[in-house]
Amino acid sequence: MPGMTSIRRELKPLLTLAAPLILAELGWNAMSVVDTVLVGRLPHSSVPMGAAAIAQVMFNVCTFGAGGVLLGLDTLISQAFGAREIAEANRWLLHGLVLAGIVAAGLTALFLAGPHLLVLIPMDAEVRRQAVPAMQGLSWGALPLLLYFTLRRYLQAGHHAKPIAFALVSANLVNAAGDWLLIFPHAWRVGSHALILQGFGVTGSSWSTSFARLYLFLCLVIAVLWADRRHGYGLTATRIRIEGQHMRALVKLGAPAAAQVFIEVGIFGFASSAIASFGPLPLAGHEVALQCSATTFMVPFAISAATAVRVGHGIGRLRAQPDVAPKDAPAAAGWAGVIAGGGFMLLCAVAFFTIPTQIARFFTPDPGVIGAAVPLLAIAACFQFFDGLQTTLTGALRGAGNTTAPFLTQLICFWVVAMPLGALLAFHFKLGAAGVWMGLAIALAGAAVVMTYVWWKTTKRLAEPA
Repeated sequence: MPGMTSIRRELKPLLTLAAPLILAELGWNAMSVVDTVLVGRLPHSSVPMGAAAIAQVMFNVCTFGAGGVLLGLDTLISQAFGAREIAEANRWLLHGLVLAGIVAAGLTALFLAGPHLLVLIPMDAEVRRQAVPAMQGLSWGALPLLLYFTLRRYLQAGHHAKPIAFALVSANLVNAAGDWLLIFPHAWRVGSHALILQGFGVTGSSWSTSFARLYLFLCLVIAVLWADRRHGYGLTATRIRIEGQHMRALVKLGAPAAAQVFIEVGIFGFASSAIASFGPLPLAGHEVALQCSATTFMVPFAISAATAVRVGHGIGRLRAQPDVAPKDAPAAAGWAGVIAGGGFMLLCAVAFFTIPTQIARFFTPDPGVIGAAVPLLAIAACFQFFDGLQTTLTGALRGAGNTTAPFLTQLICFWVVAMPLGALLAFHFKLGAAGVWMGLAIALAGAAVVMTYVWWKTTKRLAEPA
């Protein structure tokens, strides 16, 4: 393990890169938070909040699971930038955009079959009726979302994170305006005529989200073209030629990352599906706690992305300049990310323990939903630190080119341990939603311990002479 001097040396550039990414991720998640807060102001809020929970989690499981194959770009583009092989970075970007389009086409077709997907989940009939069009509304945002995701890999690998932050913060304004316009009914008088816009409830929220994702993609197109022109990357002059070997290499590296994301996000899909069987109120409380956990998760998730880039840059420099580059830089970058991510999540755990009612009240005034959310926030407090660790360690390992270990770790911890344990506690021991969340807490703690060991072994290997 590198000394604290090396880790402190890496903290500043890591946090400099991470800061706009944190703002970007919080901005990204704020769209979902705003959607939930506004839907929580509808009459009988537990039903539309439950519908939003099901629609969002199904969309996220499929999109982030399949789209996770693009995470291989973190390794490939960041190492190319670290080695000053800009033409290679450009080629990886172009292949990533093509792959994003292929994945999005399949996802859009899947989401349009929403009624056939949701009929498999036992839930309240009214919740299902509202969830189906909401999920179909989200489907139109799949393509711009995955294209945005690809362009973002290129920008952050080149340390151009500020445009990402701007795009997401401004997209929140677009989304909030769309939510206000489409969720609630409005009436305006234009001269002697009355213009009436019917509110579309949770479905209107999904349309607004898809439009905001299109806006995000267009913002990053402009940012990439600006970076190319300013720094002379030669991206627009790159010959567009899709090569089978590049696509295979990207899929081979990204497939374990996609499986790992699917496993991690999918367990929350399982949790939502299981809790839906308990009725609208527990599902709405679950949605509040899930939004809170997702919001805090965004900070270590952004630090994880920055950690992947810093580790990749360190390895790329060692490859290009083995006699000059610091030998312990990749390891120091990884441990710096762990300290930053874990430390932040400890603070979040304190907040969840001390003011859960105030946090839940921010989402809805409904006392029933608040009462259902508070015990889940207490359980979430227990796994905050471990969630921060396993997330940043996943980024460190991805920067080192290891996407298999996080996949296997989360496969076992989430699906072999958490899913049956959560089901046992929820249904057999009658703990309901709290039992499902207890299973998640145990899984995250186990994943953090295992990946800490894997990263420690990886740093030992990185320190060995080439």
